[in-house]
Amino acid sequence: MEERSLKVFETDSTFFNKITSTLSKLLTPTRVGINSLLINMKRSGVLKNYENYNSLTDNYDEDKKNQVKNRFEESYSLYLESIDKYIMDSVYKKVKKGIATDFEKSALASYYNIVHLKENEYLEYKYRKQKFLLELDYENLKMNGKEKVKQKFEKMYVAKVDGLYKGIIKNYSVKLTDIENSNGSGVALYTTIFSTLEDYIKNVLPLKMEIDENNDYYEKISKDYEEFEKFTVGKLDEKEFLEKNMILLGLSRVLFTHSLPLVAAEQCYNKLLRDARNLIINTSDVSKKEEAYGMLIKLIEDYNIKLLSTKVYWDKPSEREKYKKFWSAYNKTKNSQEKEILILKREISEIKNIKKYDILNKYYKSKLVDFGAMKSLKKVKSLSGSYELKKGKIERALKV
Repeated sequence: MEERSLKVFETDSTFFNKITSTLSKLLTPTRVGINSLLINMKRSGVLKNYENYNSLTDNYDEDKKNQVKNRFEESYSLYLESIDKYIMDSVYKKVKKGIATDFEKSALASYYNIVHLKENEYLEYKYRKQKFLLELDYENLKMNGKEKVKQKFEKMYVAKVDGLYKGIIKNYSVKLTDIENSNGSGVALYTTIFSTLEDYIKNVLPLKMEIDENNDYYEKISKDYEEFEKFTVGKLDEKEFLEKNMILLGLSRVLFTHSLPLVAAEQCYNKLLRDARNLIINTSDVSKKEEAYGMLIKLIEDYNIKLLSTKVYWDKPSEREKYKKFWSAYNKTKNSQEKEILILKREISEIKNIKKYDILNKYYKSKLVDFGAMKSLKKVKSLSGSYELKKGKIERALKV
C-alpha cells in the first residue's frame, strides 16, 4: 500500500501551483463518485471478512483459520488502498481547484505530514498512515449520517486502531531507551508520547468502552478517566498540564501495559517529577507554589504505588531494599499526613545530592518542621512564609 510520492507538508497554494493538473475541474465530481463507490464496495468486503475472522473458534483447524485470516488481511489492504486512491485522485484535485471543504484541506495536510515520515521513520509511518486512513473513513461515515454502516464498522475500526496506537506507543518506548543510553533529553519525544496517549483516551477509549461494556479493566480506570475529563475543557496552566500528564501515565499502566513497558513508563514519570520540581522552584506566588507542591506529592505517590510497587528488576539491589523499607512503612501509615511525611522524607533522600535542588530541599524540610516531624535547634523564617532548618542534627529525622 504505497502512496504516490509527493513531497508535500502543507496545503498552501505555492505547492499546488507547481503541480500540473491531469483532470479538468468538470471531471472532479465524476472521479469523487467513482472513488466513493469503490470505498463502499471495499468496506463492505472487509467487514464481511472481519466478521468471519472474528467468529473463528478453537474448533477450526489451523488451515481454515489461516485461510480466513488471509482473506481478511487482503481485503483490509485493498480497502485502505481505495481510501488512499480517493485522497490522491479526488481530495488533492479538489484542494488544488479551490473547491475542497475545510475537512478535506485538513485531511490532505495531515496525509502529507504522515508521508513525510516514510523516509526516516518507516515504522511510525506504517502505523500512522493506516490509522489516518481508518479515521478518515470513520469521520466520513459520521458526517454522511450512515448510522447502520457506522455501527457495523465500529467494531473493526476500534480493534484495528487500538492495535495501531499500541504499535506507535511501543515504537516510542524503544526510542526512549535509545535516548537514555545516549544521555539525550528527548523532550520532543516525551511530548509526543503524552499527546498520543491523550489522543487515544479522547478518541478511542470512549468508543471502546461503549462497544465492550463488560470488560473488567474499565473499573480500574474509571476514576482516573473521570479526572482526565476535567482537563479536556479550557486552557491549562503549567501545573494543570503536568497533572493531566500524570493521569495519562496512570491510565497507561492499564491500557498500554505492554506497549509502554515499565522501563519506559518510569522514564516518563521521572520526566514529570523533574518538571514538577522545577515548577515549585520557579513559582514565586505562595498559593500557586502550594498547589504545585500538592500536585508533586500526588505524583510521587502515584509513581511509588502504580509503578515502583510492581517493579521486579532493579539495577541496584540497594535501591530495591530502600524502596522495600519505604513501601512497608507506607502500608502502615494511618492517615494522609503520615503518608505525606513519609513521601517528603523519601523525596529529600532522592534529591539531597543534586545541587540545583538545594532550595527545594529546604522547602521540603520546612514542611517537615510544620508537621512536627523534624526538630531544629534554630528555626528561620523562609521566603515562602514557612520555616526552614539550618544545618544540624537532621539525618535521624530523615530516616524512614
